[in-house]
Amino acid sequence: MTASIKDVARAAGVSPATVSRALGKGPISEALRAQVLDAVRATGYRPNLAARRLRSQDSGTIGLILADIGNPFFTGVAKAVEEAAYQAGLRVILCNTDEEPAREAIYLRLMQEERVTGLILAPTRTTAERLATQPLEVPTVLIDRAGPPGRFDSVLLDNEAASAALVDHLVAQGHRRIAGLFGQTSGTGIERAAGYRAAMARHGLPAHDRFVLPQAEAAAAGFAALLAEGPAPEAIMVSNSLLLMGLLRAVRAAGLRIPQDIAIAGFDNEPWTGLVEPGLTVIEQPLAEIGRMAMALLFERLRAPAAPVRKVMLSGRCVLRGSTAARALVPA
Repeated sequence: MTASIKDVARAAGVSPATVSRALGKGPISEALRAQVLDAVRATGYRPNLAARRLRSQDSGTIGLILADIGNPFFTGVAKAVEEAAYQAGLRVILCNTDEEPAREAIYLRLMQEERVTGLILAPTRTTAERLATQPLEVPTVLIDRAGPPGRFDSVLLDNEAASAALVDHLVAQGHRRIAGLFGQTSGTGIERAAGYRAAMARHGLPAHDRFVLPQAEAAAAGFAALLAEGPAPEAIMVSNSLLLMGLLRAVRAAGLRIPQDIAIAGFDNEPWTGLVEPGLTVIEQPLAEIGRMAMALLFERLRAPAAPVRKVMLSGRCVLRGSTAARALVPA
């Protein structure tokens, strides 16, 4: 038989009204909420979302709009968001924009029509700029990409610092002609390009970079353009895993050896980056922490709608592998 809210109340030793508050946004201590959620899991209770929607404006659903579900970065974040929502007795509606602002606008309208309890959004560059004058009606947390300052809670990677760390490592390995390829459809690529340029200037080195679409094919074309523009770089870094994969293919197609002829580095510590030979130096992003923190900020916003906006800035970890070995130590 399907468990009822009264079954949960009996298992938790509380009243049905307390269960309702624990599963909604009512005032209740975190200890008591956890007690109720344990009873929910033990009884297998699942709320009747359709009935709840008829009774209130709260759908018991979290909206999650991501830029590219094919990118393992967003897949990892989505898994953490779904797990946190499940533990809270909530459902998740997942939408993929493929970095298309028009498609994103459709999904934003859908979330309002579905009366989602809250929204987690990785906005395209166009939408991030539009949010300054067209605020959303749903409590929202931004991830990966920043929006207008002071308007939305957000969980972000310190992209400039992470990009600068890659440059510092390459310089320490003896590289001087360091090029970069950066995605152009989001603020993330722009921030990583800014970190690259600032670090190159700090080392007294000229920057040599291009903005490209965040696709493997674009990385190959961008690499060919860099080679045509002047002396071949000694090292090249890229701003996401798709560009890193495209760059690796292009370098090998050109008959260049890694790292003897060119060192390469990038972002996202996907399993394949450690399996290729040589392994690729990358910035590892805290995917699970991003997802969990986004849900935590959303829950805080739902409990305290007028609280000050919070921006959580997380750090990446530089995973060093053979693709950026020191020039003096690499055999000819």
